[in-house]
Amino acid sequence: MRIVGLDLGTKTLGVAISDATETIASGLTTLRFTENKPVECLTDLKKIIDEYDAKLIVIGLPKNMNNTLGHAVQRTRDFSSILNDKFNIPIVEQDERLSSVSANNVLLQADVSRKKRKSKVDELAATIILQNYLDIRKGMKNG
Repeated sequence: MRIVGLDLGTKTLGVAISDATETIASGLTTLRFTENKPVECLTDLKKIIDEYDAKLIVIGLPKNMNNTLGHAVQRTRDFSSILNDKFNIPIVEQDERLSSVSANNVLLQADVSRKKRKSKVDELAATIILQNYLDIRKGMKNG
């Protein structure tokens, strides 16, 4: 089964996909939309879901560092609700704390230019979110 990972920003949606064995997450793309209007990218997201025959969406939940739910959580949950209505596919929330920071650090260490970093950070954050989910799920199956 393939799983789609998402990192929702205010103007971008990072997208990642798992392999068929649900072991490895790979970055796919960053979809862009008008500020705070992620529904604009639903058509492109639907194409990805159909192309990979994805059966689950994992979306990053932007918790605060003290584990409380910040203002961005409601925006993410609203978008999740829209996805659920439009695609009729299960959606799982995954803690995304520090995923963008980790993504930025990886790109910095790889000496990626600032311009290119900006275009890749959301895709990489989605990959980190999805990989964390896959690792946790694998641990639950094995443990």
